[in-house]
Amino acid sequence: MSIPHEHRLRKHAEFEQVYRCGRRHFSQILTAFYLLRAGEIGIGQGPRVGITVGRALGKATARNRIKRRMRAAVTENLNRLTRDVDVVINPKKATFDVEFAQLLSEVARAFDVIQQKAAEVKKEDPGVNTKDTKSHTKVTEKARVPLRDLSVEPS
Repeated sequence: MSIPHEHRLRKHAEFEQVYRCGRRHFSQILTAFYLLRAGEIGIGQGPRVGITVGRALGKATARNRIKRRMRAAVTENLNRLTRDVDVVINPKKATFDVEFAQLLSEVARAFDVIQQKAAEVKKEDPGVNTKDTKSHTKVTEKARVPLRDLSVEPS
């Protein structure tokens, strides 16, 4: 099983954008970074997911096994995300030993939380999908809207 091509994050810049401007959801076995996409030209509709597994999680065989398990869990739960959102999943070391059923439930829970937070942003900010999205972002190149309140400037 693999994540469908149109639902993948592929470029380094896309991953960096999610890390830099997105929010985080923490669980026992993974950390999910997510960023709501405002209607960008040239990018398909629907969610896009990327998985990163660092060297700290083990040698190549262990990292590959973690990635395979995460891809399978994401593929089974991808239908839970209906909004245009980019998600980067960072598995933790516990992912290697956890039962696959628990991995599925953790990914499902993370996607449910992301879906709920994205719906809250849409309700709070109806202008997110308008053409003038630059007023809703901090410093972004492609009019991405971070899932946090930017109306209050830091002191």
